[in-house]
This record gives sequence, C-alpha cells and structure tokens, in this order.
Amino acid sequence: MCSFTIVPLSEKFAAQIRTSRKDEFNINVIEQVATGYGPCRVSLTPFVLGKDIRLLFRHSPFSVRNAFDQPGPVFIHKKEVKAYSNIHRFPPEIKNDPVNFPLTLIGYSKDQKMVHTQLVGNNDIDELIVSIFAANKNVDYLHARNSEAGCYICKIERS
Repeated sequence: MCSFTIVPLSEKFAAQIRTSRKDEFNINVIEQVATGYGPCRVSLTPFVLGKDIRLLFRHSPFSVRNAFDQPGPVFIHKKEVKAYSNIHRFPPEIKNDPVNFPLTLIGYSKDQKMVHTQLVGNNDIDELIVSIFAANKNVDYLHARNSEAGCYICKIERS
C-alpha cells in the first residue's frame, strides 16, 4: 500500500496561467528561456538550460490565506505538458540530483500550521516521506521545497 501521493500543479491550472498570462494574484506572468533547472511544477521534470521556454509566476500552494501562507515564485513549461503521473514515488529526476535540487520537506497540520521541517540531504526522500508521516500524526501534508531558494516544488499528501 502506498503511504503518500505526489501532487503537482494541475494541467488545468497551468492552462489557465498560459491563457490569461496572469497569476492568482493578478500579476503578469514572465516568459523566459530557462536559466535554471526548475523543475516545471506540472511535469516535475527539470528544464533544459538555454532551450526550454518557461513561465514564471507567483503561486500560493495553500488553500486558505492566512499568516502561514507562503506565496512565491514557481515555473511551468510554456508549452502544454502532462502532469507528473508516478504519484506514489518522488520524481526521480529531482530525487537523483541533490546538487541542482537540494530539498527540504515541510510538514503542515490540517489548519495549515508548520509543524515539521527536515532537510533531505543524502537521505532517500521516498523513505523519508514515509517515516515523517509515520512518526508525526499531526503532519497532514508536506511541501517539498528547494532548500536554498525556498521555492515550492510540490505537495505530498498522506494516502
């Protein structure tokens, strides 16, 4: 039995961003050639530097606006891409590249309060996710974030 589910940004949400060219805060989306690896928050795959065109916008991964809300910059491919589908396993291209994707897992309670933080480092992130959920019943879900830039990568829910 799988104990967690990876939740990327949805294809529908990405289509809305691509069409409107406005983020959820009504700020204009920025289009640029990839100068960093990302990843795309829909496909959860790295960008090809100097080749892929990406869209940069402000996003809040929380359902409720409150003092714990953490909106910040995220990227998606300019072109339509399929959402990450191997949802019971952390994306291997990110997992296997800790140099370009240093990761932190942040656990939140049902009322969106931060209750756990852990650097991934050299740990196997899939095993770490399972152990965090097992040891912390008050962690309702996790966010994977870049531990250097602080930006949101994806949500991880208990299954």
